[in-house]
Amino acid sequence: MHKAEKVWLTLSFGMIIGFMLITGYQAFAKDMGPPSYGERIDPQKVDETAPFDNPGITQIGEKEYEVVMTLQVFSFTPNEIEVPAGSTVHFTMTSKDVTHGFQVADTNINAMVMPGYISKITQKFDKPGEYLVLCNEYCGAGHQMMGTTITVK
Repeated sequence: MHKAEKVWLTLSFGMIIGFMLITGYQAFAKDMGPPSYGERIDPQKVDETAPFDNPGITQIGEKEYEVVMTLQVFSFTPNEIEVPAGSTVHFTMTSKDVTHGFQVADTNINAMVMPGYISKITQKFDKPGEYLVLCNEYCGAGHQMMGTTITVK
């Protein structure tokens, strides 16, 4: 084997090992692994199953809120969310029909919300303003109309 080939093989192997170590560190030490989808729900009984039988926003602490949300054909329930600046918001979501996306502009929130599964995301909203919420997974003919806002005052 030529010396240049040995160098490139060594470098390539080293990079692969390095990437694997970085990914493993992020997944286990930083808890940045993909969601496990441990919580499930019968998509036919979303309206009858707590907490989705009463979607909305609830204050659970000082500047801490829980938003229970259902996503269905071209709409989010609740449709509008308002919280004070500096609030931490815990989103608990499921889909009633097809796979939807949940993306909040100007944040790092981006989730796939699938029927039969419960998605949970926590975000702190420090800056006042209106945050656009979009479905970023194609969900049907009216997909482009599926949006809402989070108002931070």
